[in-house]
Amino acid sequence: MLTSLQCMWVHHSGLLKTLTLRPRATAGSLSPQLLSPQPVAQKYAALAHKPYTIRTCAGLSDTCGRRANDFVIEDIYGKVSMLLPTLTECDQIQDNRNEIPTPEAAAAHPHLQSISVQIPPLDPGADILLLLGRDIIEAHKVRSQVNGPSNAPYAQQLDLGWVVIGDVCLSGAHKPTVNSFKTNILSNGRPSLLTPCLSTIHIKDKYTETCPTLNVTQKELVKHIFLQTSDDDKVALSAEDALLLDIMQKELTKDEANNWVAPLPFRSPRQRLPNNREQALTRLMSLRKTLKKKPEMREHYVDFMEKIFSKGQAEPAPPLSPDQECYLPSFGVYHPQKPGRIRVVFDSSAQCENVSLNDVLLKGPDLNNSLVGVLLRFRSDPYAVMADVEQMFYYFVVREDHRDYRFVVQNRDLDVVEFSAGY
Repeated sequence: MLTSLQCMWVHHSGLLKTLTLRPRATAGSLSPQLLSPQPVAQKYAALAHKPYTIRTCAGLSDTCGRRANDFVIEDIYGKVSMLLPTLTECDQIQDNRNEIPTPEAAAAHPHLQSISVQIPPLDPGADILLLLGRDIIEAHKVRSQVNGPSNAPYAQQLDLGWVVIGDVCLSGAHKPTVNSFKTNILSNGRPSLLTPCLSTIHIKDKYTETCPTLNVTQKELVKHIFLQTSDDDKVALSAEDALLLDIMQKELTKDEANNWVAPLPFRSPRQRLPNNREQALTRLMSLRKTLKKKPEMREHYVDFMEKIFSKGQAEPAPPLSPDQECYLPSFGVYHPQKPGRIRVVFDSSAQCENVSLNDVLLKGPDLNNSLVGVLLRFRSDPYAVMADVEQMFYYFVVREDHRDYRFVVQNRDLDVVEFSAGY
């Protein structure tokens, strides 16, 4: 099927070039070669490459290119000229000359001999550099047509020249030609005409859980399974619970001020957390709007945070690399029986890219006393005593190498300040 036009003149501010035109596309595009000659190159050198999507028989592919204007196309005789719409730079225009009509192909059919003299000879030096799309409908208007027999090719005259549609080979005798464009699927799922590098190695983290019990020999494992103890009737610890208690047993220490210093019980291997600073700032701006609407809550919130800073339970966050930063959004809650006292919660369950700080930490066993046990013990003796440790969790010091987890707050001067949780 011959539907291309050849030997059009394209000019733009001094550029005059002979090329072959293929009028098939939804929008016009041009080859980067048309933007390389001077003075066109000076005009478009500073333009940004804008992304766009190409749909072909190979599927969808994302690419980018510059946008060009003020191109004019003329027929080979200089009688017809058209101002082209905005053209998109594309380096995937196929250079297939098998669909270009020639005088010899038209003259081989009696009903097309009259137009064969109006078709220019094939110019092997003319490059296919331009695609005209449906956005310039003027170039696709059919001005006249030569039909012919039912199974014969026919010709249509456009403003830019004649096109021949159909099989121009006589009696079906021709050398078979198959145009094949092989595509490859890259690792990101995008199709490409380029062959992927065979030497590329892609490494992906695989997170697995470890169990200390599995590091023993089979004989020791059999002894461990069938060993009878006084705790056989109790609910056994899970592998994660046993691992957390082992970490706390070995690494929980006291510092010189007699404070307990504990590590964060990360799962093994330790998963990297994404930098969620933008998420934390968004939550902070939302909290700021809430506090503006509730002045009393704002005073409670600021007083609570100032107490944490004055007691040294948080410290100004030192600069870290972007891949090390993880932020904890915060919000305030009130106890129904204590309406005048706010408790600020640092939201370690806030997810960014489907992962949160809680997701990478061991949860540990439930060590709370059962409610039934508490009620029975209240009835066993004449007196019962109840006590509460105020802000108990803030008095545990986080080990220094685990203090990369920080939070952003706004002080009374409305400045955003970053702190890391030292307790």
